[in-house]
Amino acid sequence: MRKLTSVLLSSVLLFSMASCASAGTEQTETSALTTAPVPAAETSLPAETTVSQEELVNERVEQILSGMTLEQKVQQMMFVSFRVPELTEEMTACLEEYSFGGFIIFGQNVVDHEQTMNFISAVQTANQNGGGIPMFIGADQEGGGVTRLSYGTIGVGNMALAATGDPAQAHEMAYIHGSELALLGVNTNFAPVLDINNNPANPVIGARSFSDDPDTVAAFGLAYMSGITDSGVISTLKHFPGHGNTDVDSHTGFPCINSTYEELQQCELIPFQAAIDAGAGMIMTAHIQYPQIETGTYTSIGTGEEVHIPATMSHTILTDILRGDMGYEGVVVTDALEMDAIESNFAHEDTICMTINAGADMLMLPFAYDDEGLQKIRDWTAMAVSLVEEGRVDASRVDESVRRILRLKINSGLIDITDFTVTPEAVSAAVETVGGQANLQAAQGIAYNAVTLLQNNNNAFPLQVQEGDSVLVIFADSCASRSGTGDLVRQTLTEQGVLTEGTDFQVMTDTLGNADACLAAAQEASHVILVYCTYAAACLDPATMDGFSSATFDRIIAARHEAGQNVILVSCGLPYDAARFPDADAILLTYASSPMSAIVTDDGPQPSYAPNLPCALYACFGVGTPGGRLPVNIPALDESYQYTDEVLFQSAN
Repeated sequence: MRKLTSVLLSSVLLFSMASCASAGTEQTETSALTTAPVPAAETSLPAETTVSQEELVNERVEQILSGMTLEQKVQQMMFVSFRVPELTEEMTACLEEYSFGGFIIFGQNVVDHEQTMNFISAVQTANQNGGGIPMFIGADQEGGGVTRLSYGTIGVGNMALAATGDPAQAHEMAYIHGSELALLGVNTNFAPVLDINNNPANPVIGARSFSDDPDTVAAFGLAYMSGITDSGVISTLKHFPGHGNTDVDSHTGFPCINSTYEELQQCELIPFQAAIDAGAGMIMTAHIQYPQIETGTYTSIGTGEEVHIPATMSHTILTDILRGDMGYEGVVVTDALEMDAIESNFAHEDTICMTINAGADMLMLPFAYDDEGLQKIRDWTAMAVSLVEEGRVDASRVDESVRRILRLKINSGLIDITDFTVTPEAVSAAVETVGGQANLQAAQGIAYNAVTLLQNNNNAFPLQVQEGDSVLVIFADSCASRSGTGDLVRQTLTEQGVLTEGTDFQVMTDTLGNADACLAAAQEASHVILVYCTYAAACLDPATMDGFSSATFDRIIAARHEAGQNVILVSCGLPYDAARFPDADAILLTYASSPMSAIVTDDGPQPSYAPNLPCALYACFGVGTPGGRLPVNIPALDESYQYTDEVLFQSAN
C-alpha cells in the first residue's frame, strides 16, 4: 500500500505549527505521549502578501489529499476499535495496512494507567509504521453513568451538573475529563450529550442529558464543550438531531420521533445550533427515524416491513439541515453501526452507501472483540472501496469527508505528532492526575452542589443520631450493586467521628424473598434511609421485576408513619422516582450513581465511582450541604404508575 509519510512531510512547507489552534498546542503539552512535530520550513512570501491560517490549512489539506489513494481516503473515514487490552499480531498488521482515521477506546481496552498509555501508543505507532495519518483516539467519557476509564475521575454526569445551576461547574468537570484523557493519549471525547430529556420514559438518555429545557442544555452543553476544548481534546456533540424524546433505545430497537422540523427548531436543535455557532468540531448522529422530516423508507431486512430512513442515513437531515440550514462545517461521525437500529434493519452495503451519501464523514465500526470481528472491519472497508468504484457511493463525497477530517486533525495539532513513545515521566504524571485526589475532591465538591433536597417534611433531614440510636439503610433491588456504598459511608463517618464505634448501622438490600425482613428491621430502627434507583419507567411499577422493591418501600413508609417515625428517600438514578414516593418525609436526588458492591481495599489502581450517592448519604448525617436545584420537571404518576401530563415537582429552570 502506498504510504503517506512523504506527503505529510512535504506538506509541512504549507503550514507552520505555530499557527495551529491553541487547543492543539495545549494537547501536545499535556499529552502523555512524547510528541515530535515536524519542523516547519521557512516560506518566502512577498511582504505585501497575507495568507490566512485557513488558507494555509486548506492548501495543506489539498496537498495531502492529492497524494492519497482511494483506499486510503475510504480508510480515513473509518472509526474502528479492537476491544482487547493488548493488540494481537493480526490487529497490529491491520493497523499498519489500513490508514484508519480513528480508533475507539472501550472498557475492554483499559486496565490501568500504564497499560492504557502503552496500548494507545501501540495503536498510533502501528498506524505510523504503515505510513498513516495520526488517528483520532476517541472515548465515551461523558461522566456519571457513561465512562470508559475505570480508574479515572467518573464525575457526576450531566443532569447533576445542571442541578448545580452553574455552567462553570460543567466546564470544570469537562476540563477534568479532558485533561485525564489527554494524559493517556486520548485526543477525542464523545461528549457532551446535547439531547434534551423531554420524555421521562427515555431508557437510554435520562441523566446523560442536562435537562428537559433547551436553553439549559445549551448553556451547560457549551460550558462542557469549552472545558473539553480547553483541555486540548476534541469534543463531540451527540446525538444529532436529538435522542431525548424517545422511549426506545437505539442500541436494542429502532426509535421513531414524530416531531416536525419546526418543532425540532423550537427545542432539540437549539443547543446544537448554539454549539455549532461556537465552533464545534465533531458531531455524532442518531439512529432515529423522523418520518415528518425524512420521508424516505427502506424495506427492513429483519422484518420485511417499511421503515423510515434514520437521521444517520438521511441527506435531508445531515446535509440539507445540519450543513445547509445550520451552517455546520465540521466532521460528522455516525453512532456505532452495529447497534440494533441499523444492524437489524439495513443490509451492510446499503448502510455504507446511504450513510456516506447522506453526508456522514466517519463510520463508527466498533466490531472487533476477536479475529472474526477484525475480519468484519476489513470486509466493511473493502466493501466501501468497491461501492465507490462502482459509483454507488459518490467519490466527491468521499473527498469532501476526507477534507473535513484532515482539516480537524491539522487544526487540533494531531497531524504533526509522529512519535508516540510512552516515557516513565509521562506515566508518573498520569498516575498522579488521572483519578488522583485533586480531581476526585473537585468532583465531590460538584456532587454536593448537585445533590438536591427536593422535600423535607417534619425536619426529617438531616438525621439527628443520638447515642444508642440505630441506623438502617435499605437499597432497592434495582440498586443492589450499589449496596457497598452504605458500607463506605458507615466506615467514613465512623473514621470522621460523626458516628461512634458503637452505633448500630445496618445495610440491607431488598430482594424478592426478604421484604418482610426489611419491614421488620425498618420498624425497629431509629432512623431509616431508603435508596432507590430508577433507570426505566418499569422501575416505578411494583408488579414488575424492575420495580418490585417499590412495594416494599411503600410498606416501610406507611409503617413508620403509623409509628410516628420519619423516612428519608434517596434517589440514585433518574429523579422521576420522587413521584413514586411522595409520602417520604425527605427526598434527596443525586441524578447518578455507579456500582459499588463492596469497598475496594486491594492495592493497585482503585476503581473509581460517581460521588453523587455517597455525598447524598453523607449529607443525611450532616456532612456536607445539598446545594442542588431541580433541572427537570417531574411528572405525577397515575394509578398504573404511568407518567401523566401533570407536573408534580416543578423544574427550577
